[in-house]
Amino acid sequence: MLVRDAMSTVVLTIGPAHTLRQAAALMASRHVGAAVVLDPDAGGIGILTERDILNSLGKGQNPDTDRAHAHTTTDVVFATPAWTLEDAASAMAHGGFRHLIVLDRAEPAGIVSVRDIIRCWAPARQQVPA
Repeated sequence: MLVRDAMSTVVLTIGPAHTLRQAAALMASRHVGAAVVLDPDAGGIGILTERDILNSLGKGQNPDTDRAHAHTTTDVVFATPAWTLEDAASAMAHGGFRHLIVLDRAEPAGIVSVRDIIRCWAPARQQVPA
């Protein structure tokens, strides 16, 4: 099975000036654990995850003034839609992260998460007879 079969194609994108509270609210409203951060001035694509926000709060930083750019991972490992799920899982395990931005022709095409991979690998839930 390939990344294209598991990835979410609706991607939450935010700018580097979003506050952590704004990012968290958008992530919560869309039920996602990561946002792609597009920074045209820095010329790159980064990722902000729920873990980044949690770490900031744990350090006592202010989610109303701290900006996404200060917490964005910019040294990102990208997947392609043609990667196997095994490739994606291996990259996640090796890098210690739970989300991969999927690029198609240098543009974000989706995000694949550990949860997406598990959904594909786990057998469908069986209804237990009453």
